[in-house]
Amino acid sequence: MTDVQAAAGIDRATELGLYRRMHLIRAFEDRVQSLFLKGHVHGTTHLCSGQEATEVGVAGLLRDGDKVGGTYRGHGHALALGLEPQKLMDELLGRATGVCGGRAGSMNVIDVEHGLLGCYGIVGGSIAAATGAAFALRDTRNVAVAFFGDGAVNQAYFYECLNFSKIFSLPALYVCENNVYGEYTRSDVVTAGTPIDRVEAMEIPAQVVDGNDLWAVREAAGSALERVRAGEGPAFIESLTYRFVGHSRSDPGKYRPDGELDSWRERDPLIVARTRLIEKGVAPEELDALEAEVVAELDEVETAALAAPYPDPTASATEFAPTTS
Repeated sequence: MTDVQAAAGIDRATELGLYRRMHLIRAFEDRVQSLFLKGHVHGTTHLCSGQEATEVGVAGLLRDGDKVGGTYRGHGHALALGLEPQKLMDELLGRATGVCGGRAGSMNVIDVEHGLLGCYGIVGGSIAAATGAAFALRDTRNVAVAFFGDGAVNQAYFYECLNFSKIFSLPALYVCENNVYGEYTRSDVVTAGTPIDRVEAMEIPAQVVDGNDLWAVREAAGSALERVRAGEGPAFIESLTYRFVGHSRSDPGKYRPDGELDSWRERDPLIVARTRLIEKGVAPEELDALEAEVVAELDEVETAALAAPYPDPTASATEFAPTTS
């Protein structure tokens, strides 16, 4: 089955699975915020609430052997790829049972088993990591995907890596999660032109998509991935979305104009997906049950994470390796 066929031929079970994954990401982020406020999550956190359709829409089309570079807002990237919520929550709480043994924290998660090269605290770092992986994946049917925010298009990584990728016709898909703000500043205020303008200047196939619509993202990703896997070089997607939370733990988002958040919440990707599924014949009660199942799962995850042991501080770095099973 081609990527386009996979995107278009989505069946009921797959749709429900993708919706559940989106709801899991949102509920997980809510749980992380709650645990942070209670003092259980140390360091900082950057939540992806509102961007779930982009992450799940792309990740749902990836195959074994594909590689992904995520951002410091990467909990959703990891969960969309299939990382178990327990391993991720344990990691965020600094427990030895975390996917990285409790050493990575919120911003630097690696999941070798599911192809996550890492989540990068450096803005644009995912672009460089995915480009390097794409170079290694030449002459295969696998691809490397870079997720990054709109702020990263003003970084040198963006220009250098996309140019390199185009010149060497690398199997890379670049996904800009344009959530309107680069930290605390509207990206259109500090960016000349648009991301698409810059990419098209390098003659890389590019498209803009409604990043809050799961089906639109899958359609765009399916066609882009098919070209990339066919050896036609890199592709670019600008996914227009919005984060419903501040930049990080200490940001109340007071720089947003009055009414902007409310307007975007009307296009909440969970609401968009739920409405679409009901229109396609899924009973609201079935979705209610699915959502309750996610909450119950995270109740168990939280309890287990809080009871999990901390890593041995005397262990040397050479004794540690990310969990792969």
